Amino acid sequence: MHLVACLFFAVVLCSGRDVIAGGLATREEALAAAFPGAQIKPETIFLTGQQIKEAAALAGVPIPSALVARYQAFLNGKLVGCAYVDTHVVRTKKESLLIVLDEYGAVRRIEVTAFLEPPEYQASSQWYAQYKGKVLNNDLNLQRAIRPLAGATLTAVAANQAVRRALAIDRVLER
Repeated sequence: MHLVACLFFAVVLCSGRDVIAGGLATREEALAAAFPGAQIKPETIFLTGQQIKEAAALAGVPIPSALVARYQAFLNGKLVGCAYVDTHVVRTKKESLLIVLDEYGAVRRIEVTAFLEPPEYQASSQWYAQYKGKVLNNDLNLQRAIRPLAGATLTAVAANQAVRRALAIDRVLER
């Protein structure tokens, strides 16, 4: 039964539609904006126990699921980047981020595809823009390379953890 539920969830994740209602942009729109003209290859990946441990150690935060939705972007047959979906609870409700990486594994952009908390807790696109060019290291934390978010601390913490997870998973998978 658990396997059937996981497989259903995987199909929904890779369908290009939001898993959670209330999205700001569909995944298809966000991917098209991130990789104009590129061919997008959706993948559902099941991390091994070892990969989960490695990614958690690199990220410094737990990896809550072995199921990973990744979208690889190809332009003229060349990999130009990828994107990971991270859906998580902010305070009591969910947020879904599409974390877009360039071909070298640095953050290219972050798109919010769902945010079910009250709108006043949502981070601005300018706040997310500070992640551009960032890689996974000890400085990729609030109060270091990332400015905190006044009035929406839980959103900032959840988003930073999501970015760290995506970068760690990407490194473990070694595209």
